[in-house]
Amino acid sequence: MDTESNYSGYSYYSGRSRGSHRHGERSRDRHKSRSKDSRSEKSVTINTPPAEPLLGDSSVRGEQVQDDNWGETTTAVTGTSEHSLSQEDIVRITKDLEDSVGLDCRRYFTLTLAVILGLLVFLTPLAFLVLPHLLWPEKLQSCGTACEGLFISVAFKLLILLLAVWALFFRPPRAGLPRVFVFRALLAVLVLLFVVSYWLFYGVRILDSQDENYQGIVQYAVSLVDALLFIHYLAIVLLELRQLRPCFSVCVTRSTDGETRHYNLGQLSIQRAALAILEHYYCDFPVHNPALLSASKSRAAKHLAGLKVYNVDGPGNNAAAGLAHSQSRAMIAAAARRRDTSHNELYYEEAEHERRVRKRKARLVVAVEEAFTHIKRMQEEEQKKAPGDVMDPREAAQAIFPSMARALQKYLRTTKQQHCHSMESIQQHLAFCITNNMTPKAFLESYLTSGPTLQYSRDHWLARQWTLISEASVTSGLKDGSVFLLKCVDFGLVATARKIPYIQMSEEYIDPKSHKFVLRLQSETSV
Repeated sequence: MDTESNYSGYSYYSGRSRGSHRHGERSRDRHKSRSKDSRSEKSVTINTPPAEPLLGDSSVRGEQVQDDNWGETTTAVTGTSEHSLSQEDIVRITKDLEDSVGLDCRRYFTLTLAVILGLLVFLTPLAFLVLPHLLWPEKLQSCGTACEGLFISVAFKLLILLLAVWALFFRPPRAGLPRVFVFRALLAVLVLLFVVSYWLFYGVRILDSQDENYQGIVQYAVSLVDALLFIHYLAIVLLELRQLRPCFSVCVTRSTDGETRHYNLGQLSIQRAALAILEHYYCDFPVHNPALLSASKSRAAKHLAGLKVYNVDGPGNNAAAGLAHSQSRAMIAAAARRRDTSHNELYYEEAEHERRVRKRKARLVVAVEEAFTHIKRMQEEEQKKAPGDVMDPREAAQAIFPSMARALQKYLRTTKQQHCHSMESIQQHLAFCITNNMTPKAFLESYLTSGPTLQYSRDHWLARQWTLISEASVTSGLKDGSVFLLKCVDFGLVATARKIPYIQMSEEYIDPKSHKFVLRLQSETSV
């Protein structure tokens, strides 16, 4: 009995030691791969305004994102929770919170610096005009008509500069970029050096000597405002006009389903090109549907499943080993032939799926047309009723929705779209169509074809964080052959930039007289 207990204890500890050894090897491998990846590529993060993860919670993906039985019944589960948090989830949540706090701090710090620099710029000309009246008012010469006209010029130029700076710089941010915008930082440094140099000259030549020529001081302030207006023009050229002319054709491919779009971009840095691609992505790409990928993965796993062969006689029996070897070769050949015929299975499976989709679509179209016909009859009846008994569009949508709910639910299940549309969103869309007197085809267009990503609710498309992965620095400009990756929770966007070629056109002159010809007809005809 003691021997057995000792043996069991030895097995337990040896198992733990082996498990810890394997865990150590896995951790070292992960560390090596991590360090290798970090040396080979650079990754930075683009943060968008906080919201829910893309396509809902990452723990419920694919077909089980939400209950798709809303057309039949609804079940509420209370009292217990079926979700749990691991240590990795807690670390990830903590990291996300730290990133969001750092992003907010950096955004407010940048805004504070911009406000301080703007106040310095706008208060400097006014200080140039006010300080002589405060420090040596008895020595100043009188300001004539030309000097008073300069006051009006300074006032209107400062007003124009204020409106121009507000329109160009103080706009709501579209996203948080991982690195500073180089041109904007250079402009800020230029403005700061320019104002400081004006203050130095003002302090040495005017404050120390207490200059009595007040008209010259006013002209000095006017020159400062003029220079600031020219710097603002330079900012418009660098920040807005420089990127308008297309220079690169960027091919964007979604990593999961291969959806591809092409965009023409100008002279942009990699991070700003990534931001432009994300803005186009939400408007142009169809919504990402991971449920469509699960069927292909299961089919590939089924076709790749091989046959296992065991030698039960052991290596000692040569005859049995030779027989088992020949049998295994025959079974492997049979498995290869079965894989060769897998394309037939795929063909018939896709044909059956298309047949089911057409069948569900026909039933859905008939059900929706009948429901809208019923709405027209209800509208004709409501015109005869009193004004207080008229049904609003929301009530009309709730009244006719059950007649089409089952057909719509089956169609969405067949096309793997049940997680993209909830019962509440469908009823809202139906009420919207009834309000604007739309046809059944207009109502069905949102469900028969996958629309842009922005057409769906925010819970299904808005990713909180995008990661920009690039071998080159993200502040460097686009080049021919530049490749970078935009990665989020479920998928990635691979962007490849190609430079638009130089086009050489030539002119060829065609003499207009060369197009003239003479038609000669014979008067005699054969009998």
